[in-house]
Amino acid sequence: MTEVIRKTLRDSKTARWTALAVVAFTMLCGYYLADVMAPLKPLLESQKGWSSTEYGFFTSAYGWFNVFLLMLILGGIILDKMGVRFTGLMAASIMVVGTAVKYWAISTTSLEGVTLFGWKAQVMIAALGYATFGVGVEIAGITVSKIIVKWFKGKEMALAMGLEMATARMGTALALSTSAPIAQAMHNVSVPILICLIMLCIGLISFFLYTFMDKKLDASIAADNAGREAEPEEEFKLSDIKFIFTNKGWWYIAILCVLFYSAVFPFLKYASDLMVNKFGVKESLAGLIPSLLPFGTMILTPTFGNLYDRKGKGATIMILGAVLLIFVHAMFAIPVFNNYIFAIFLIIVLGIGFSLVPSAMWPSVPKIIPEKQLGTAYAMIFWVQNWGLMGVPALIGWVLDRWCVVKAGSKLADGTIIPPSYNYTIPMLIFMSLGVLALGFAFLLKAEDRKKGYGLELPNIKS
Repeated sequence: MTEVIRKTLRDSKTARWTALAVVAFTMLCGYYLADVMAPLKPLLESQKGWSSTEYGFFTSAYGWFNVFLLMLILGGIILDKMGVRFTGLMAASIMVVGTAVKYWAISTTSLEGVTLFGWKAQVMIAALGYATFGVGVEIAGITVSKIIVKWFKGKEMALAMGLEMATARMGTALALSTSAPIAQAMHNVSVPILICLIMLCIGLISFFLYTFMDKKLDASIAADNAGREAEPEEEFKLSDIKFIFTNKGWWYIAILCVLFYSAVFPFLKYASDLMVNKFGVKESLAGLIPSLLPFGTMILTPTFGNLYDRKGKGATIMILGAVLLIFVHAMFAIPVFNNYIFAIFLIIVLGIGFSLVPSAMWPSVPKIIPEKQLGTAYAMIFWVQNWGLMGVPALIGWVLDRWCVVKAGSKLADGTIIPPSYNYTIPMLIFMSLGVLALGFAFLLKAEDRKKGYGLELPNIKS
């Protein structure tokens, strides 16, 4: 008797790649806002009178609610309970609200001279808006990860995750390369944030359109299962959190994630200022060199993801990425290497390393954690990651003001503020140390894979 071959909507290449494109655009808008302030640090110092400590405090706010209020873990549980449609729309809406608060704080003049909890009110309220946005963008990230697993499991999953990350990195690249020129052209540091707010509203509409595709996918899966005697999939339970927390492989990925990302994303927050202070690049052009990193990852992350899909070697890819991370930050720490051409070279190498690790790390999680627990597993990895994204920027800002000031800032008679200049050697050594620790955990993950047989070194595409 001939078996009837049933297909779902995800078996259509057009459908699954269209779904990916729609949700990836929403993440592009989120990543634009996440990094839009990085090239503006000198302008915040000159126009708003911020210090490096205040900038570091503001940047660290990204993880406040996610870490201390456990919003990411709550978001993961909501994702596994309520599904991707509800959670995605919720996350995109939170991003819009947080960005609106941040824009108001930076653009208004009513907060001048006011303090709040011992900080400038402008800094504090902008930080609260950024913290709110951080909840939305992180929950959106885990939602999109689960969406990709839903559409691409057993297919081009690592390639799809790589392309989604590449699209999101386009937002980072645009933020780093355009925010300072826009702010200087408009003579207003808040204009790039307004552009972000408009983009996020469009991203919210984009995800709303995706929900209709997701409904059709669920309907096709239900039709495919009709008449089969398959056992119903067990639903997520809160007790499943214990399974995740006691999984050693999950912990290795989570710690590798926080160490690796803490050596890259906080670095990007200060990279434009590094170009000004060490390499003598003009403020209006300083963001262009760091923007080469995300531009490079747009090509390389999908390439390495495709390699992982077809050839495997996921744990080995992560080890190589950590080695490149250590090399780059070590070279940035050496004072005599101060030519901007060398900086361009190092950023390109860092882009290769930054492409290697995520391209293998995120597709490896479904090999360790069952699909019903994926939302919570991703959420808890992002929660661990947010400790680093919160703490490291604040640490770097404090270190700069405490030990790295080469020339103090000054105020001219016309009221113009000349920001201080810094020596970035110590911060770069901190970033290098995080890379060394990441390398150690990458080796531990590879050893655990050999022991448990997760298949991290095996291809994702099943014949």
